[in-house]
Amino acid sequence: MSERSSPTHAMIFAAGLGTRMRPITDTLPKPLVKVHGRPLIDYVLNAFATAGVKDAVVNVHYLADQIEAHLAGRKEPRIAISDERHMLLDQGGGIRKALPLLGDGPFFVANTDAFWVEGPTSNLRRLAQAWDPERMDALLLVASTATSVGVDWPGDFHMDQEGRLTKRGQSEVAAFVYSGVGVLKAEPFAHDPREIFRLSPFLFEAAEKGRLFGLRLDGLWLHVGTPEAIREAEAAIDLSVR
Repeated sequence: MSERSSPTHAMIFAAGLGTRMRPITDTLPKPLVKVHGRPLIDYVLNAFATAGVKDAVVNVHYLADQIEAHLAGRKEPRIAISDERHMLLDQGGGIRKALPLLGDGPFFVANTDAFWVEGPTSNLRRLAQAWDPERMDALLLVASTATSVGVDWPGDFHMDQEGRLTKRGQSEVAAFVYSGVGVLKAEPFAHDPREIFRLSPFLFEAAEKGRLFGLRLDGLWLHVGTPEAIREAEAAIDLSVR
């Protein structure tokens, strides 16, 4: 794989309102909610720093000043802010606005309401190594629905032996959940004229074309969507390090 085709930047989604995390998020943005004393966004950014990703774009909207202040002293990865204070653009629109900062090559995306306990090898490095733009429009890091922490829905995707993902049917249970982390191409977002739009339709369209792939997370994935999930995540971390 050429250096040109390997992702070098990350888009970190930190603009959401965090409504399910209320009342904590009445005064604190969700990316700064702490699990074991560490803000959620730091778990994600630390993973990218460890994987050697040098540049991260963080979008901000709700209580944006707090997030900017928290990130001001970070050296690795280097942080660029994509300011959405005027209007929440959803993930697709957020990517489109941030493209001048991300460049025109493939890039990582990551939510800030989940993180993972690593296995033997960095999952982000594995994701970058597995990325194949000839076959893929998107590559998602997926985790086991049954063994992940904080999963209160019946999964997101089925995955075949080659790693291709298909969307879970409405009445089905799927073996894999989307971890909120993946590698995407820039072109579909650069060509979209809308200002506000979602990311998921792009993923589902790629799946229909047979160009959405998954890589199974090595380790333990923790989804922290509610105040109760904070305690679940802390207990799971305690068990994992024994």
